[in-house]
Amino acid sequence: MQAEIGIIGGTGLYDPQLLKNVEEVTVETPYGAPSDSITVGELAGRSVAFLPRHGKKHTIRPTDVNSRANVFALKKLGVKRILAPSAVGSLKEDYKPGDVVFVDQFIDRTTKREQSFYTGNKVCHISVAEPMCPEMRKTLIAIAKDIGIRAHPTGTYVCIEGPRFSTKAESKLFRSWDADIIGMTLVPECVLAREAELCYASISTVTDYDVWKDHVVSADEVVATMKASVEKVKRIILEACARLPKECSCECTSALKGAFL
Repeated sequence: MQAEIGIIGGTGLYDPQLLKNVEEVTVETPYGAPSDSITVGELAGRSVAFLPRHGKKHTIRPTDVNSRANVFALKKLGVKRILAPSAVGSLKEDYKPGDVVFVDQFIDRTTKREQSFYTGNKVCHISVAEPMCPEMRKTLIAIAKDIGIRAHPTGTYVCIEGPRFSTKAESKLFRSWDADIIGMTLVPECVLAREAELCYASISTVTDYDVWKDHVVSADEVVATMKASVEKVKRIILEACARLPKECSCECTSALKGAFL
């Protein structure tokens, strides 16, 4: 089976009925097993591979997601672009629950995750100055505007280790950095996509105000808000699959040029 667009589904977005003419495939990688089997099918006339980031039963902690295997498996299936929906908390008043954010920057606060495919005899100094594919982000921003979904065209994402939520002190610190949203899965996923020379874009859905707003964040609240927002994320993904050009014209496909000493 081959696919041209990959979807790494986050919290609340496992829907096997999203695709038509589906087939479940198991992909072996040098980095171990991906999060789950991959569903390959059709969406908006395109061949799409869907992989649940935390497993179909949401049993994989953010730290334990095997992003190397996930990204490698999608590339092995022929994927050129990855759409990555996820749930995030807000660090700013105007990034409201239910809003969609098209992330353009991140701040990495993780400590336990392997961030490179090259851990043997090569060292890869990949550039992530602009970590998202500009071509994909431009398309996603236009889609949200066209179909009337409240979305932020930019956002700085603080990626924490998890699975616990922040303390108030941490949340206030991240706000002092002028970051916009907080989550647990963007890194190293987007970094590995860049190393694999794949186009990658995050579709982040705000589920709550982080604990800075004097409101206790609960997993139940996150899931409830995500479920309420999942249909608009699906609409964005459907439109993206229809609109994204088959050939990439960005620099993501040549990201390894100059990355090795």
